[in-house]
Amino acid sequence: MPYSPYELASWSKTVVQPDYHVKIDNNYYSVPYDYIKCTVDVRVARHIVEVFYKNIRIASHKRSNKTGGDFITIPDHMPRDHRKYASFDKEFILEWGATTGPSTRLTIERIIESYPTEKQGLKSTYALMKLADKYSIERIEKACERVLSYTPRPKLKSIQTILKTGHDKLPLEKTIKQMNTPKNDNAYGFIRGAAYYGGKNNDN
Repeated sequence: MPYSPYELASWSKTVVQPDYHVKIDNNYYSVPYDYIKCTVDVRVARHIVEVFYKNIRIASHKRSNKTGGDFITIPDHMPRDHRKYASFDKEFILEWGATTGPSTRLTIERIIESYPTEKQGLKSTYALMKLADKYSIERIEKACERVLSYTPRPKLKSIQTILKTGHDKLPLEKTIKQMNTPKNDNAYGFIRGAAYYGGKNNDN
């Protein structure tokens, strides 16, 4: 048997997140989506990350050497309807945005432009696609239309807030009027008034 030096490794427990990933050292590693919300054991060695459920290994990844924010995803771990997004590129996401609606496509373009690299922007737009799984493409289009009425530099967090609070369901004209009323700042959180967005650095 070839000699294999002993390798130090650390163990920890964590819960699988709704996006079927576990967070290790600020990076994210996929596990089969069937284990969402399960408590798992994670073994982290110098070059490998392993995930165990009830002493059975359910995932193994090469450990990322990045300091944080990296997503390592195995397509087979995804729900079937997510696998088609596994190797998407800018052309794919823009085509998806166009089929969802003009506001969605424009929002995707603006989000990608706001990041220093296209890869970072694509990760954010992938999260937007996942929101469509939860809320429907019709609501995504309405939310994008609404956020573009507030700022030319939309962010994913703002769209999430609009969907969570249901503001995409309100008449656009009514919400714009509310947006310009100072007393509504505390009521809506993300609505700060038209003057707030007038400055160069004041995007939401």
